[in-house]
Amino acid sequence: MTMTTLFHRLCSLRPPCALALAVLVGAHAPVYAQSVACMINGDPITNFDIEQRTKLNFLTSHKQMPRQEVLNQLIDEKVKIKEGKKFGVDPTATDVDQSFGGMASRMRITPDQLAKSLESQGIRPDTLKARLKAEMVWTSLVRGRFKESLQVGEKDVNAAAQESGEKTETEAFEYQMQPIILIVPRDAGSGATDARRKEAEALRERVQSCGEANSYFRSIQRAVIKETVTRTSADIPGPLRELLDKTPIGHLTPPEVTKQGVEMVALCGRKATTVDTPKKREIREKMYTQKYEAKSKSYLQETRKAAMIECR
Repeated sequence: MTMTTLFHRLCSLRPPCALALAVLVGAHAPVYAQSVACMINGDPITNFDIEQRTKLNFLTSHKQMPRQEVLNQLIDEKVKIKEGKKFGVDPTATDVDQSFGGMASRMRITPDQLAKSLESQGIRPDTLKARLKAEMVWTSLVRGRFKESLQVGEKDVNAAAQESGEKTETEAFEYQMQPIILIVPRDAGSGATDARRKEAEALRERVQSCGEANSYFRSIQRAVIKETVTRTSADIPGPLRELLDKTPIGHLTPPEVTKQGVEMVALCGRKATTVDTPKKREIREKMYTQKYEAKSKSYLQETRKAAMIECR
């Protein structure tokens, strides 16, 4: 993976800040000038912090952000961390490392690879981790303290749908399914995959119920039939919903080749439900996000006003 490709994957992420007064000390380690730019509730933001954030901002957005805007981001993070401690919200280093690792995993690299890639661009991993910590704290605070006011009611969803011209009366279903995998070893050739696909098609014609599916697939070598899971229309991707709606109860969906082998789904049940349709789920999530962002903005403004901010 090239460095350009790696950091294009980071472009959707808001860049993190550096930890205040972090000095690299050691027998051969360089020592950075740590002149203080601002004091936030007694906690310093150094010029080195600003430099680190500026680098990461440029790396992820390909835009040079004004120094004052970068400084405002760092001030906001200090304020958020301080407010979190006030209410007992203080993620541990392990929590932050797990978040860092989760980000690396989504980028399909290891945490060490992500850290080394940042370092190669002159950015310390702690810069990203500090930003992650502030986001963790703030998300927990806003959702926890304002849970009731962030809720989106059914009437609100229907009203918003009508205003946008969307229909919400589309029927939704609850599906009971059993995922099935005919395992194909990774080092096996295309011939092995084709053979398993033909095997899946033959079994698909024979299976008439989930009971038969369990009987057949539990006795087949290198085959796995998982426990029954229940999902609604809003939880399932569109293409799979279409397949399930066309599949008779007790039968199998068409086989699909995946990394694990050949996969199908045994449809054990399907019934109408009053829970969200996919469109209503989308509207509900959008409304929640709007409420969250508005509350987050006003809360941050109030918290920042109460903070002791001294800048040179």
